[in-house]
Amino acid sequence: MQIRLFVLPVAALAIGLLTGASCKKDSTAKTDPKDVIAAADNAKAGPVDKTPLPGVDVSGLPAAKQETFYRLVGSLPSPCGKAHSLRTSVTSDQSCKRAPFAARLVAELLVDEQSNDVVQDLYAERYTKNTAVQTIDVGAAPMAGEASAPVTLVEFFDYGCPACMQLKPALDMVLKENRSKLKIYYKMYPLVKAHPDSLGAAKAALAAHAQGKFHAMHDLIFDRFGAHKESDLRGYAQQLGLDMARYETDFAAAEARVKADMEDGTAVGVDGTPTLFLNGRKYPGPSDPKYFAAAIEEELAVRR
Repeated sequence: MQIRLFVLPVAALAIGLLTGASCKKDSTAKTDPKDVIAAADNAKAGPVDKTPLPGVDVSGLPAAKQETFYRLVGSLPSPCGKAHSLRTSVTSDQSCKRAPFAARLVAELLVDEQSNDVVQDLYAERYTKNTAVQTIDVGAAPMAGEASAPVTLVEFFDYGCPACMQLKPALDMVLKENRSKLKIYYKMYPLVKAHPDSLGAAKAALAAHAQGKFHAMHDLIFDRFGAHKESDLRGYAQQLGLDMARYETDFAAAEARVKADMEDGTAVGVDGTPTLFLNGRKYPGPSDPKYFAAAIEEELAVRR
């Protein structure tokens, strides 16, 4: 099966990009500072249209932040790839269903005391850099939620990655609060150079999946973060009451499935963990629950 894919406040999770705290396959890539400077210059240029936007109330913001909001919506590009600003998309382009959500994202980030640069970086990651809709094979992947849910989240993750461990409770809560709207598929992407035991953990989770115990093993592996030697994993399998002879066979066979997941991830641009795809579009953050909820509602609106 192929799907064309498009939190409980967790204090440890930053509002910024998920990639900022991720476990990277290659940590040498950097943002070109010229891009940030150019974006900031564009945001400061020219007069500011302070006409209120329908559906976006910024009256509670201090005057300086209101000024920043209106400057940003007048300078940021359309979230639908049109040759006009976000403001124009909100006020004049009813076909751009992402526009109201994009404007509210900007406002909410300012409410949360995010800087101009953070707002622009997040906006660019969401609406200009990661617009391609990827097709990801999830036919063999463990799934949580209702199969009929209209919004699909795919997570490429590593059991040895601290950022994945920190994200897990947020994803669990988002799923709990949106079960009729959201389903999550889990794809293995162990970064074995950084986390040598993460391949074994992925294999153990898939071996448990073969006996209908993926979620119990998934939770246990993250609960025992850092204790992922094969002997540890075997103990978790026994704790869960798995058929151990079958577990050993499935554990050995699971490496091919893990490698297939990694190939799928690399093919769609995964270069670190966690990497999320929401209805096929890479979701870079923020990871706070209210932003996830808004992103889910945005995908529902786009589907209508």
